[in-house]
Amino acid sequence: MQHLAPIALFVYNRPEHTRRTLAYLKSNQLADESRLYIFSDAAKTPADVTNVEEVRTLIKQAEGFKSIKIIERKENIGLANSIIAGVSQLVNQYGKVIVFEDDLLASPYTLTYFNQALDKYANQDKVMHVGAYMFPLQDAATLPQTFFFRAATSWGWATWDRAWKYFEPDVNTLISQFDTAKILCFSIEGNMNFWKQIQEFKNGKNNSWAIRWYASIFLRGGLTLNPAKSLIENIGNDGSGIHSNNEDIYQVQISKQPVTQFPDDIVENETAYRSIRHFGKHRKGSLWQRGLRYFKQLQIKAFK
Repeated sequence: MQHLAPIALFVYNRPEHTRRTLAYLKSNQLADESRLYIFSDAAKTPADVTNVEEVRTLIKQAEGFKSIKIIERKENIGLANSIIAGVSQLVNQYGKVIVFEDDLLASPYTLTYFNQALDKYANQDKVMHVGAYMFPLQDAATLPQTFFFRAATSWGWATWDRAWKYFEPDVNTLISQFDTAKILCFSIEGNMNFWKQIQEFKNGKNNSWAIRWYASIFLRGGLTLNPAKSLIENIGNDGSGIHSNNEDIYQVQISKQPVTQFPDDIVENETAYRSIRHFGKHRKGSLWQRGLRYFKQLQIKAFK
């Protein structure tokens, strides 16, 4: 394996999530050979100061990596700006990067998967993103271990400088390149809410770097590599995050097996596409299940 990619970990105000994320990351096979960069955003409000300081105390005790560098922001710049700046910094320095947020638990083989993929597809321009999370697909066992897909997942991912240079932050520039056919294709035939996220960003209802990254990949005809069985579990969908709700639609069991197979043909896997499309179409369940989830969300908000 060539020189290992640096790891960028973005943290804010959730000490317990951060502690678990670091513990799982440290348990990875290649952790002790990997450089870890921890980007700590400053508190946005006085109410966040205590938790931010607790997180900063915790990350200063991190160990188990080849090296650890902590970047503490003096002002709050927000998750999107933090990720864009941090990823840009590291791909400019190392040519590639592995990206984690403070609510992601990794398989012991996640770093190995990332580094193997980054090496294998280093010179394949069409491959622009490596994702480690995968939706809870019903037929995951029948799919190849890894496959190419059009959309980019943001819960544990990696990329190269050659791909990241095409990241377009301006949503109007992105929107101008879409027509009706592209919108349908982008949204997995209307079964995923990706286009809705683009519109919400334009209207100031979200500040997602991830949807702009996916759109940037899509508009260049790029592909993303993904595992059939997730190598990441997101523990942030408990209502604790800035951009998360309390829900279990995307809950998965982390795969405990190493990835040993990678596709040689750089084309979207049609079987995997159909499986993800089916998940997208049925992910919210029946009307009864949707109503139950809605009232659960209302109860949680009422007690916050």
